Amino acid sequence: MAHVPRIIGHRGAPALAPEHTRASYRLAFAGGADLVEPDVVPTRDGALAVLHGPLLDETTDVAARPEFADRYSRKRFGRIAASGWFAEDFDWDELRELRAVERWPEARPASAALDGAEGPLRLRELVELVAEEAPGTGLVIELKHDARALLLGHDFVDLLERELDGLWDSPALEGVAWESFETAALHRLRERGIPGKRIALVGETLETMDGEEGPERLTAEGLDDLAEWGHGVSVRTGLLVPYPGERAIARGRSLVTAAHERGLEVMTFTLRGEPRFVPEAWTDAVAHWRALAATGVDAVFADDPAAVRAALAG
Repeated sequence: MAHVPRIIGHRGAPALAPEHTRASYRLAFAGGADLVEPDVVPTRDGALAVLHGPLLDETTDVAARPEFADRYSRKRFGRIAASGWFAEDFDWDELRELRAVERWPEARPASAALDGAEGPLRLRELVELVAEEAPGTGLVIELKHDARALLLGHDFVDLLERELDGLWDSPALEGVAWESFETAALHRLRERGIPGKRIALVGETLETMDGEEGPERLTAEGLDDLAEWGHGVSVRTGLLVPYPGERAIARGRSLVTAAHERGLEVMTFTLRGEPRFVPEAWTDAVAHWRALAATGVDAVFADDPAAVRAALAG
């Protein structure tokens, strides 16, 4: 029988509803996700908003809100310069008035049909939603742009302690995993005794801030170091199975085995079914997903958990 890794609803089920909304998470629950993954960024008043990143333009209707026209700005973080509206310039009570929209409407018309129906969540609301509606579903929480948050005066450790005050005993946080491309954030969680697993996110290149993890984390030395303080590694699919064929699968299996020998679990991101997101070397999304599963990876991030589970089980 084929290996079926745990399915993580990546931002809920954003192939079906705008990412990080209640509708998106509820569809992930209904689709059989074993875990769901929120990204969190700080607001001006220190709430932890569930958003893919600080820039609000692509996933909310902020550009159509004249009352916030004066918040438009241009900022630089790391090697990235961007213009638009940023979460750190809004208090939570302002941010919650925005409405979510689909970032890729041409590729995801069903999700785009729900534009404007819901506003963003904050982390404590999502924890409560999981506990009430999907007991047994786990959480993998990504801390976004840690170095940038520190420059803005926000330490994720302090924010988490406040945001989740009174919720630490929630069943939704049992076995919680924290992930970040910037391992300094994970080290601070450990130092402050924040419970949960610590997962190092690894990209193919360093994309935004200095201090982010790159492929060197996947060397023997990098895995040895991670095993001393962390619990797992999450890699882009292109680092696990870069091209079709048994040779690539064997290469990915070797990485997974090396991590397992050190007591580390391995996750990979992100499985998407729309043609525009299928890696160039592949003509079939399902074949790509099955090759990833064949490496023995422990968990996969999926934008449509039900579709991925059905494909891998089949």
